[in-house]
Amino acid sequence: MTFYSKKKLIPAVLIVLAMMLGYFGWHLLTPSGPGAGFVNGNGRIEATEIDVATKLPGRVDDILVNEGDFVKAGQPLARMQIQSLEAQRDEALARQQQAINTVAAAQAEVAVRYSNKIAAQALAAQRESELDAARRRLARSQTLSIEGASSQQEFDDDRARVSSVQAALNAAGAQVAAAQAAIDAAKAQVVGARSAVIAGGATTARIEVDITDSQLTAPRDGRVQYRVAEPGEVLAGGGKVLNLVDLSDVYMTFFLPEVAVGKVALGGEVRLVLDAAPGYVIPATVSFVASTAQFTPKTVETSNERQKLMFRVKAKISRDLLLQHLKLVKTGIPGVAWVKLDQQAVWPSDLAVKVPK
Repeated sequence: MTFYSKKKLIPAVLIVLAMMLGYFGWHLLTPSGPGAGFVNGNGRIEATEIDVATKLPGRVDDILVNEGDFVKAGQPLARMQIQSLEAQRDEALARQQQAINTVAAAQAEVAVRYSNKIAAQALAAQRESELDAARRRLARSQTLSIEGASSQQEFDDDRARVSSVQAALNAAGAQVAAAQAAIDAAKAQVVGARSAVIAGGATTARIEVDITDSQLTAPRDGRVQYRVAEPGEVLAGGGKVLNLVDLSDVYMTFFLPEVAVGKVALGGEVRLVLDAAPGYVIPATVSFVASTAQFTPKTVETSNERQKLMFRVKAKISRDLLLQHLKLVKTGIPGVAWVKLDQQAVWPSDLAVKVPK
C-alpha cells in the first residue's frame, strides 16, 4: 500500500470511529431497559385542545389575539358583528313595551266591566222591588174584585203589570250575567297580555345572551395554536375561529401488550424520555388504561408491533410541573414512556427524575 493510499484511509477510519462513538453514546443516553419490573411504549406528547367557535352564523368583526399568545380563562379573543342582533333586541323591547301597554288597557277594561256589572245588579234590584210592589197590588186588586169593590179591568191591569215587571227583572238578570262574562273575558285579556310581556322579556333576554356570546372568550387558560378564521370572514353556526391548547393538561398516549397492561394500575409511576430532550426524564402518572385492545397506529409502533393487539395507555404530567415550565411545553414530540409494573422496583439512575431548572 502506498503512502498516498494510507493518507486517504486515515480519514475514513476516523469517520467510522466517530460514527461508532456516536452510536454508543446515543445508546448510553437512551434508557435501554431497567429490568423486568418495567415496561416501555412509544408515544407522542399531546395536550387538551379546545376549538373556539361562533354560536351563531355571522361575520367575524375582529380577532384580538395572535398565534402563540397565552390567554386566561374569560379573556376576550374575538368579536362577531352584532348589528343584526341589536336590531332584533330593539324590536323585542318595543314588542314588550306594547304588551305592557296592552296589560294596562286590559286592566282598565276589567274595571269598566265591573262598573257595568254593578249597574246591572242595581237595575236588577230595582226590578225586584217593582215586582214585589206589583204583586202586592195584584193581591189587593184580586181581593177587591172578589168583594165587588174594584173592577175586573183594574185586576187585569195589575196582573199585566206583574208580568211586565217580571220580564224586566229577567232582562236585568241577563244583563248581570253578560256583565260577568265580559269581566271574565277582560281578565283573560289581562292574562294574555301579561304572558306577552313575559314572552317579550324572554325574547329580549335570549337576544342579549346571543349578543354576549358574540364576544368569544377563552373557556380556560391556554395558548392560541391556530387562527382558523380572519376578520371579515362569514362563518356558519359553530364555525371555528381559533384553536387553543391547554398546556397545563399534557399527557403521552402509548400502547402496551396484554401481558404487561394487566399489571398497570391507575396512578402508577411513569417516566417520559423525549426524543428532542433525551437528557431529561419527566415524571408522570398513569391516568387511563383502555378496557379493550386494538391495533396500534402506524405512526406509533414498528411494523412488527402493529401486528399485535395492544392496549392504549395515557400518562399524565403533573399540572404543577407544567405550570413551572409552561413556555417550554411543546406538543407532538415523540418519546418513550417507561412504566413501573413492580411497585417494589427502584428506578435506575438513568431514569431518575431530571427536569429543567
